[in-house]
Amino acid sequence: MEEKEVLEERNHYVQEIIELLNSDLKNEEIKEKLEDYHDNDIAQAFEEVTPDVRKKLISLMDEEQISDIFSYIEDLDLYLEEMDMHSVARIIENMDADDAVDLLEDMDEEVQNQLIEMIDDESKEDIRLIQSYEDDEIGSYMTTNFVSIKEDSTIRQAMKSVVEQAGENDNIMTIYVLSKADTFCGAIALKDLICARQNDALEDLIVTSYPYVSDREKISDCIEWIKDYAEDSYPVLNSEMKILGIITAQDIIEVVDDEMGDDYAKLAGLTAEEDLNETTKQSMKKRLPWLVALLFLGMLVSSVVGVFEGVVSKVAIIVCFQSLILDMAGNVGTQSLAVTIRVLMDENLSGKQKIGLIFKESRVGLCNGFLLGSLSFLFIGIYLIVLKGYDVFHGFCISGCVGIALLVAMIISSIVGTIVPMFFHRIKVDPAVASGPLITTVNDLVAVITYYGMAWILLIELFKFY
Repeated sequence: MEEKEVLEERNHYVQEIIELLNSDLKNEEIKEKLEDYHDNDIAQAFEEVTPDVRKKLISLMDEEQISDIFSYIEDLDLYLEEMDMHSVARIIENMDADDAVDLLEDMDEEVQNQLIEMIDDESKEDIRLIQSYEDDEIGSYMTTNFVSIKEDSTIRQAMKSVVEQAGENDNIMTIYVLSKADTFCGAIALKDLICARQNDALEDLIVTSYPYVSDREKISDCIEWIKDYAEDSYPVLNSEMKILGIITAQDIIEVVDDEMGDDYAKLAGLTAEEDLNETTKQSMKKRLPWLVALLFLGMLVSSVVGVFEGVVSKVAIIVCFQSLILDMAGNVGTQSLAVTIRVLMDENLSGKQKIGLIFKESRVGLCNGFLLGSLSFLFIGIYLIVLKGYDVFHGFCISGCVGIALLVAMIISSIVGTIVPMFFHRIKVDPAVASGPLITTVNDLVAVITYYGMAWILLIELFKFY
């Protein structure tokens, strides 16, 4: 089935739910028919109907069902205003703690505190736990929805415990095993436990080397190896090796999405991601720091051009090709930057490998620069001779200057685009901060000095252009 057909099918389900909710059928019939639809489709329909119909839908379902549906709605706080505080508190109690925290963060602080006071102690404790972590720590993404058993259990006891916990927890594909002291021992796949015979030893099923993450660990430090293991979930442990929660595959997708968004923002010269709901002042606050820094760097570039005013006055035509050198240098530097940031995500990268990367990017810059410089030499020379009336000697002297400057600028830009993020990484600053605008501006400076320096050496000093 093609992507377009799949989307049409999904939209069809949503329309069916909307028609069902607006129908004259009895509430029991509507409730029964709604069980045939996925929570995500019901959530989409929920957002498209009127407030009265939404109230009708909420009245048809219990709080656990509503919380499952609400987990698929992004701007949920817009709809919670239509409900009373006690109903909202009961729904939050039935949500996974990480989803509840996301919901509460979008609310006014006063309302948030009122709701937390109204929910039960267990949910309150889970929410407080997740809220205690910084946004860039693994603990802020974990859920307390998981199943665990004791390592000294028999197969029968383990199965009984899993069945009892499954009513409250839906992340049951991986079962976590705890010692008598409640420390993490390993994990068992649900399939293996189901297939085990009654007389089998539970310890034979335990994967003691199962990967785990620490609650205070930085997301950026472990996201790569988490993706490499490709497990459905990972236990989150504290310093005492006790399991506090788990991070699921869905959480990992969210983490990766957030990391990509942050990196994209930094590469664009922003201090953080922006969204449509931000005020002008908030957007300015995120953009201004880099823009101010780049303004002064831009002034430095302009002042360097002023130093070569004598060159420009004698060979004015070279100004026409300045943007070519600057643009190509900036593009090459940004490419090297992107490659280097990607490579630096591997924390096990050795010094030898980093040096190898610098030489590799230099070689790429040299080869590309030689090819593009040669093309520039040929085509710019023809352009100057045919369209600008220069003689062959002077035309190819100028194009040769452009070609050599392009070659040198691309080599230097490749090196700068590699070394700068490595420097940031070395001093424990996110290398993505070495953003596209910064690299481009630095390479503008390099390219201007290279280009006009070449023009002065070759055209003024060597070939005596006056």
